[in-house]
Formats: sequence, C-alpha cells, structure tokens
Amino acid sequence: MNATLQNLLARENATWLVTGAAGFIGSNLVEVLLRGGQKVVGLDNFATGHQRNLDELQRLLPEVYAGNFRMVEGDIRDRETCRSIVEGVDFILHQAALGSVPRSIDDPVTSHNVNVTGFVNMLDAARQAEVKRFIYAASSSTYGDSTELPKREDRIGQPLSPYALTKLVNEQYAAVYARTYGFKATGLRYFNVFGPRQDPNGAYAAVIPKWVSAMITDDTVTINGDGLTTRDFCYVANAVQANIRAALAPDEAQGEVYNVAVGDRTSLLDLFQLLQHGLAQHQVHYHRDPVMGPFRRGDVRDTQASIEKARRLLDYSPTHNLAQGLNDALPWYLNFFRSEASPAP
Repeated sequence: MNATLQNLLARENATWLVTGAAGFIGSNLVEVLLRGGQKVVGLDNFATGHQRNLDELQRLLPEVYAGNFRMVEGDIRDRETCRSIVEGVDFILHQAALGSVPRSIDDPVTSHNVNVTGFVNMLDAARQAEVKRFIYAASSSTYGDSTELPKREDRIGQPLSPYALTKLVNEQYAAVYARTYGFKATGLRYFNVFGPRQDPNGAYAAVIPKWVSAMITDDTVTINGDGLTTRDFCYVANAVQANIRAALAPDEAQGEVYNVAVGDRTSLLDLFQLLQHGLAQHQVHYHRDPVMGPFRRGDVRDTQASIEKARRLLDYSPTHNLAQGLNDALPWYLNFFRSEASPAP
C-alpha cells in the first residue's frame, strides 16, 4: 500500500462502507482500508461483483478480514437495505453501479434503476444518518460529445449513452442535495480504470482484460473503430488513492466533482502494442494482427483528463501511468487466466 495513504489512514479510527465491495474497484478499496487498520462494511448484490474477489482478500488478509470486515449481500435499489447498512458508518465510498455503455444501450431501464434510483437511495440514507463523507463513483462518460481536450470538470457536452446520462444525473442529484439539505457528496469521474480483479469475462468486459485474455489464448483481438480512439487509462491504485483522499479532505473540498486519471492519452493501437510487449516479458508471445471492427454506439472518440483540480484540492498525485499499471496488473491477469484454464482437482 502507498505509504502516504497508510499515514493518512493511521490518523483515522473509522468505519467505512464500500458499496460494490465484491467488484473490481470496490474490492481494491476494501483491501487498502483493511491494510490501513480501518473497519469496513461491504455491500454487494453480486450482479457484477464476484465472491472470488472477497475470497482473495480473505487469503491475503485472513486476520483483519475476519476481525474488521463485515460483508452484507443486498441491493441498493432497496431503500430499507440502504437505511440499515449506513448505521454507525463514518465514510461511504459508493461504487455500486452497472458500469457499461453497451449494457446501458441494451437495457437502459435496469441501468437507470441501479445507477439513479440506487444512487438516490444511498445518498438519502447517508444524509439521514448524518454520515461524515459520501464519495461516489462518477464517470468520464459525462463529457459526452465534448471534443475539448483535456477534459475539465466544469465543461461537459451532451451524454452519448444511457449510462452516461445516469452518471450525469448522479452529479445533479448530489448538487441538489448540497443546496437543499446542506449534505455534500463528492464525485470522482473515473477515466478507464484497470487493474487486478477487473472482470475479464462476459459481453461487457473492459478492453484491457478482454485483450489480455485473447492474447493469452491466442484468440482474435478486435479493435472497435480505426484504432486511433484514445483513452486516459488509469490504474486502480490511482482510483483508490483518490477515494481515500477525497474522504479525508477538508470540508471546503467536499461537494465537488473531480477527474480521476493520469492526464495522458493512449490510442487503442498503441495499447495493443504495449500489451504485446508486456506479455512478451512473461513469455506470452502474440503474433496476430488485430481485427478492426465498427465503432461502438455511445463511445467517446478521445479522452484525456485535466487532473489539476484534484491535485490542488485533494493533493491527488497518480502513482502509476499506463506502463507502470500494466507492469503491476499483468502478473495478476496471467495468474487468473492460467488458474481458470487449469482443471479442477
């Protein structure tokens, strides 16, 4: 764990609620909080989260997992679940969501119910319980059709997908709750987060684990579009840092929206080559050319974040760029895929 985060957490003796705790970012947050000596409550309905992520935490941290972590299976769409789970909680890190643009296009109603109704349920429960801090996962998809680079928090375009709209509505609800009730919720606009425990399977898998899976099995890698689409890829440790810094930031930094990224951009073709090179260091040699497919509906062409606001108000400073993140993530992906391929004893 980052030494600075460890020092920050050492000053706290708090109870944290992580929604989506069995998911990718949620389980990474739980791990860092437990390593930092905090008490953690996890909430997940396991729609996209996985028990294997919690099992991994239990193997890594058996004593603190048993003593300082309580996992609750429940759904943020249920108001009573939200009201009961926030009792005695100091900080909420709200990660639970259906986080896929294609999924939202296929099923906009469920995305709305989880991402909007579920968000308001949690937000209102936190307000009534007078929770100290409410930090929630926002999204870079909120920038929509804006072509301005780098992306700055106060200048957005029109949403390009139902998912993007749900995340914009979250920000608007947070702003209304601050004005109406004086309850400040802080949003973190994630830019293409990747890393250990990111689900590599399923129709809506993110690009990095999906391509790594294909390369390991010598399958076809499909690039949506011409390969020149760019993304600001953000390693999960950066997202974890932003959540903890936001939760522990002073009151004047609360109620804002912050970009969480590296401040760089990489084309999909360059990402493909980075993955080829990175896997070769682990004796996985992929020699196929990628297949170019159609652009996906709802996709933004280019993303690159300005992270100056987060630097200034949260003291956020990314510890990993894309190459450093891949260097840390690839061993986990390799171990995961190889263990999946091994026959059960």
